[in-house]
Amino acid sequence: MRQGVRVGIDVGKARVGVARSDLHGILATPVETVARSSSGRADIERILAIATEIDATEFIVGLPLSMSGGRTPSTDDASAFALELARAASHPVRMIDERLTTVSAQAALHRSGKNTKNSRPVIDQVAAVILLQHALDVERSTGNLPGLPVDPNQGPHSD
Repeated sequence: MRQGVRVGIDVGKARVGVARSDLHGILATPVETVARSSSGRADIERILAIATEIDATEFIVGLPLSMSGGRTPSTDDASAFALELARAASHPVRMIDERLTTVSAQAALHRSGKNTKNSRPVIDQVAAVILLQHALDVERSTGNLPGLPVDPNQGPHSD
């Protein structure tokens, strides 16, 4: 398992959930919910500032595919976000399949007695934790890097 703090990112239309791993890549924890920028790059800049604060070495962005594995408008939005992040970041960006992370986050909050409507910003963070933990678990169990790398010139591509 590689050493280094990873940043997990769950991209939504209104908000971006951010999570982080520990230095050893074992456990993901929530960090913050960042408002999406309608113009400019305030969201990307905030994520880069978080990465600097925690000395991150890699970004893991959720790739929201349809249940059948196809692309959706959300897939295109997250891919564009990951590409913009890859162009601005000094560390690698990877995308990992995140099907059902938001549903899992909502279910976890519901089980803990939280109201889903009032917990939307928290749901985004929990979704980021779930996708980052999945990436860490995949890497630990297989020895392979999780997901697809994002080329700053072309976007996500196969290894």
